[in-house]
Amino acid sequence: MTPMLRAAPLALAATLAALSLAGCGAPTILGGDDAVTSPVILDEQAAVAAISRYRAQHGLPPLVLDPGLTRAAAYQAGTNAKAGRLSHEIGGTFTSRMSEVGLARSYAAENLSAGSETFDQVLVRWKASPEHNRNMLMPQLRRAGIARVDAPGTRYKRYWALVLAGA
Repeated sequence: MTPMLRAAPLALAATLAALSLAGCGAPTILGGDDAVTSPVILDEQAAVAAISRYRAQHGLPPLVLDPGLTRAAAYQAGTNAKAGRLSHEIGGTFTSRMSEVGLARSYAAENLSAGSETFDQVLVRWKASPEHNRNMLMPQLRRAGIARVDAPGTRYKRYWALVLAGA
């Protein structure tokens, strides 16, 4: 177990551990309700490379895929999927969630989305949204993590989270 997870509350650690089993392909029950959610194998490297290409078009440095930020993104996508709605406050504030997993940074941002079938669709939405676009183009950011969790029984069915942080 990594030092980050030892520092996290037990509930957060249990959720992150469940989400890390995405390669198994079996649905995971998050929490005690009937909302079945399934972490999905996502080509995180390709997604971060696409965002980096977009940043390069604006004269910004590329992002590096960060496993800790990917776990933070998986946690937030999972909590949104479990709740069946989209909110930055589910699972705690962004600042508190970053602190709990030892990832507090002076520059950090989070983009969420729900309902998009593919990463390309999500990226188009984030580029079209002034706030999400601003997050992706923040010059101080150097690392990223991204995750997708499916919850077929919910309104949006698919939940995405991107977590970005400075060096």
